[in-house]
Amino acid sequence: MFCPALPLAGWPLALPRLHLIGALPWRLPERPRAIPPTAELRIDVMLPLVAGELEAIYERLYQPGSRLHGLERRPLHDPQFELHWREADGEWFAYVEDCANHCLAGYTVFNRLVEVDRRTDRRVRSPHSRFAPRYQRRGLASAVYRSVLDAGTSLVSGARQSPGAHGLWNHLARRYDSHYVGIGPNKSLVHLGREVDGDVMDRLSTRRMLLAAGMDLEDFARAVRMDLAGA
Repeated sequence: MFCPALPLAGWPLALPRLHLIGALPWRLPERPRAIPPTAELRIDVMLPLVAGELEAIYERLYQPGSRLHGLERRPLHDPQFELHWREADGEWFAYVEDCANHCLAGYTVFNRLVEVDRRTDRRVRSPHSRFAPRYQRRGLASAVYRSVLDAGTSLVSGARQSPGAHGLWNHLARRYDSHYVGIGPNKSLVHLGREVDGDVMDRLSTRRMLLAAGMDLEDFARAVRMDLAGA
C-alpha cells in the first residue's frame, strides 16, 4: 500500500506531509453486518519507492546521533517484525523493521489534518504507508493502523488513496466503524453517511473515516462538534 513517492535527498528526519494516491472502499459495513458495496474515492497513479529509500531509513535507526536512533520499540503481531515509533510536531512515524533480515519492511506516517480545527485534530490522524513489494499483503500496515485505532485515535483518509490503501481500509472496515465525512469551510467535519453517491464522492473534501475502537459515532460527533446531518 503505497502513498506518493518521497524525494530522498539525504532522507529527511521528519517525513514530509504525504498526500494519498489511489482508490477507496466499495462499501462500508456496520459492525457485525455483512459488507455491502459502496463508491470509491478518486484514483491517482501509484509511484514506486525511491531506490535506497528504506535502506537509508534503516541505517538512521542504528546510527548513533541520528534522531531516528534509539526510538521507542513496540511489538507487532508477528515476532519477526518490530515497530520503531517516533512523534514529532504532533505527527507519528511508525517504521517496521524485519528483525530476521535486518532491514526495513516499510513505514507509516500518521499526518495531522491541516484542513480540520484543533478540536478535531486532537482526535484524528491521516495515515499514509509505503512498504516494499515483498512485505505487502502480510498484515503489517493493518497491524500498525490497528495499534492507533485501538489506542483511541480515529483515522481519516486523504483526498486520494492507492489501490493498496483501498483494500486496506476495506479490510479494517470489517472491524472498525466506517463512515464518509466531508471537511467543511469552517474546518469542522460533516457526517455524510456510510455511503455516498458519485457526485459527493467526487468532491476533494469527501474523506473516509474509521472510528477508534469502542468509539460511538454520536460520542465522536459531540467531541469534535461534527454535523450529523448526513447520518
